[in-house]
Amino acid sequence: MERYLTPEHVRLQERVRRFALDAIEPVASELDETGRFPWENVRAMAEMGLLGVPVPRALGGMGLDDLSYILVVEELAKHDASHAITVSAHTTLGTSPILSFGSEEQKRRFVPPLASGEVLGGFGLTEPDAGSDASGTRTRAVRDGDGYRLDGSKIFITHAGVGEIFTVTAVTEPKRGARGITSFIVCKPNVELERARSVGLGHHDGLPFTEGVRAGAREDKMGWRASDTRELYLENAWVPEAQRLGAEGQGFINFMKTLDSGRIGIAALSLGLAQGAFDTAIRYAHEREQFGRRIWDFQQIQFRLADMATELEAGRHLTYHAAWLKSRGRPFSKEAAMAKLFCSELAMRATLDAIQILGGAGYTSDYPVERMMRDAKVCEIGEGTNEVQRLVIGRHVLQEALDREAARGPISAREPAGATAPW
Repeated sequence: MERYLTPEHVRLQERVRRFALDAIEPVASELDETGRFPWENVRAMAEMGLLGVPVPRALGGMGLDDLSYILVVEELAKHDASHAITVSAHTTLGTSPILSFGSEEQKRRFVPPLASGEVLGGFGLTEPDAGSDASGTRTRAVRDGDGYRLDGSKIFITHAGVGEIFTVTAVTEPKRGARGITSFIVCKPNVELERARSVGLGHHDGLPFTEGVRAGAREDKMGWRASDTRELYLENAWVPEAQRLGAEGQGFINFMKTLDSGRIGIAALSLGLAQGAFDTAIRYAHEREQFGRRIWDFQQIQFRLADMATELEAGRHLTYHAAWLKSRGRPFSKEAAMAKLFCSELAMRATLDAIQILGGAGYTSDYPVERMMRDAKVCEIGEGTNEVQRLVIGRHVLQEALDREAARGPISAREPAGATAPW
């Protein structure tokens, strides 16, 4: 990976790896079992700067590049996906829309408490009738004085309970379809104030809390169980115009751009899960004996591990390349979709293969691979299902083919195949 990683990147990886081994790995199983949000480790990650990796220093972040952020998510996911999605959802979905599309005043007001980890952020797009078809948003925003009155709900929202700053979409002009969707910044108090205050972060009294914005009950999920996921209700919630994010009608396209970035984060999380499962399987194969031999010595096990290692390398190239493009301001939508598609499906294959290598032991909670398998499944769903990723990739591929064909000109004007050069 020398093409992508600088010595600074490697040092950041090592720093996060040490933290994950010391603070996350010992509690990951218990957090998965109880579904308890890891406030103590969130505080530690905030103190390390991990909740504001790509945010400019002037706004309270670390000021690092997108690849640095991706490396953090990948490294955390090797040990626990719930910690990784906490950083990923907070950074890409909670913070980046304000950073990318907000006014200077909005950035100064909302980004520093997010980048420092003082509060957590979230992203309200998905609705009961608007999942893969995000243009089907039903939440309404009606003009009311010098603001808007929002009514609706968002489902499967990461940090809906523990977060305090959210960007959400609502329809301002129903007749315009996707072009009639606008985004807003709304705030609500953390529902776990007592625990948050015990660790000294998670709440900011100075935020403009929006009456009528509240969180539902915590979802009891198959995976990512220590991550906070709930419904977010917007009930006659009045939001001032100063908290409209961008121009009216720009909400849909801006959120689609946000999802492009989010897909690189999910690719990195998936990659970390796959690597964590692979590492566990390698260790087990070296230790476990059957028929008087280490199971590593059996060709079938070696072939399975070789395939996993090859796919990990391919996924890492896809993911790092997408982040590299984004860091340089180049188009990356297709590459992000490819990375997310490949790595999320890799995570499922790798975790299932690891369980198979461990045999009966892999089916128990004595080893982390069964948790990793449960955590991997949602990676094929979140940030756009993999069916949507194939649509995105297909459209890009078709457009690129049409552009190449147009550049070649009409068939009648082309030089016939096998024509002799004039010299």
